[in-house]
Amino acid sequence: MSSPTTLSDWLTHLESLHPKGQAGIELGLERVARVKAALGQSEFCPVVTVGGTNGKGSVCAYLENILDRAGCKVGSYSSPHLLRYNERVRLNGQPVADEALCAAFARVEAARGDEALTYFEFGTLAAWEVFAAAGVEAIVLEVGLGGRLDAVNIYEPDVAVVTGIALDHTDWLGPTREDIGREKAGIFRPGKPAICADAKPPQSLLDHAAAIGAELKLIGRNFGFEKSAEDRLQWRYWLRQGEALQRRALAFPGLRGTAQLANASAALTALDYLKDRLPVSMGAIRAGLIETELPGRFQVLPGQPAVVLDVAHNPQSAQVLADNLGNMGFYNRTHAVVGMLGDKDIATTLAALKGKVDTWLLADLAVPRGASAVQLAEAVAGLGGEVHCHDSPYAAWQAALKQAAENDRILVFGSFHTVAGVLPHVGQRHRQPGQTPS
Repeated sequence: MSSPTTLSDWLTHLESLHPKGQAGIELGLERVARVKAALGQSEFCPVVTVGGTNGKGSVCAYLENILDRAGCKVGSYSSPHLLRYNERVRLNGQPVADEALCAAFARVEAARGDEALTYFEFGTLAAWEVFAAAGVEAIVLEVGLGGRLDAVNIYEPDVAVVTGIALDHTDWLGPTREDIGREKAGIFRPGKPAICADAKPPQSLLDHAAAIGAELKLIGRNFGFEKSAEDRLQWRYWLRQGEALQRRALAFPGLRGTAQLANASAALTALDYLKDRLPVSMGAIRAGLIETELPGRFQVLPGQPAVVLDVAHNPQSAQVLADNLGNMGFYNRTHAVVGMLGDKDIATTLAALKGKVDTWLLADLAVPRGASAVQLAEAVAGLGGEVHCHDSPYAAWQAALKQAAENDRILVFGSFHTVAGVLPHVGQRHRQPGQTPS
């Protein structure tokens, strides 16, 4: 077989390396650690690893945006992507070029020998190659699944952050929050700051941090946030270090919802523990928070009807979504375009939106593990509202456009695949009369 030459060829090659293709999951660090050693990779700048069930993408976005505003050359790795693989590997917030990824993939391929890497493992090693070649001054790594056995855990973080912990990926991480908390805590390191933004962390996380001697910092105890009923334009971040208590008044972040204050607080705490190596000014913090955007995280698009895109796909994130919808103001009707993976807790996730949806436009997801619209219809029976089934998120979106009046709201959620199936087409709603598509 000839060596791949285009990014598309390389991604097809990565999928072929595992019997389950892109969806293949094989937890463990031995294989990827051996290839890391073969590549000669080592930590050459401050590293922040971010895990958790929900909110980790937001924390990574805040970190990379603030560091960018501070003049730092920062590399960030996250998953999954919405439209292009390049979104996973960013330099100062910008997806890297195909050429950089292809060169990195070629180096990993040459080093792996007979090691059978998964799609995610191969991509993780390649992302580090991109960052090393670019000479970044800081690296932000988002955990893909769990933490302890996730590929990013082969790299030694200077600070580790765990966001909210909820039931998700139970087939891989265990059936309880205690099981999942233990896996998430696997990114903590002895003697290093371990930041937890879950207000009620599992005891297993606390026990693991204590057992290894991590410097555990808990939201509500060591850091946190306050909102003022009088001042609706600002919030206060606070950090306790010994007897000293620091408070900073800040404008609300660009990402919407109260949950984002916990995420922003975790990011600011991580930066505080890196300030000797990565100093950031208050100006960089303010600009970085306000200007952070993240497609698909309660992304509200301007225009009529209103459109909300959210990758909420488990009960905890769906409840946050429901709360955020309640704070948006009045809309005559809400039309929900929904597609989900079959291994999620579909019934409990969709139940969080009870009373918020007038029309359910349910979509088949033609991807591995994708649930059918009929399965979703069974889950929403009894939640109220009309129910319609469609063969794709795009077909459901088209139906929503036909049904929605100017004062209505269209909600697209349930999976990255659902938002990705709609995102390229949202511009259709904004064309003025007589304007043709570009």
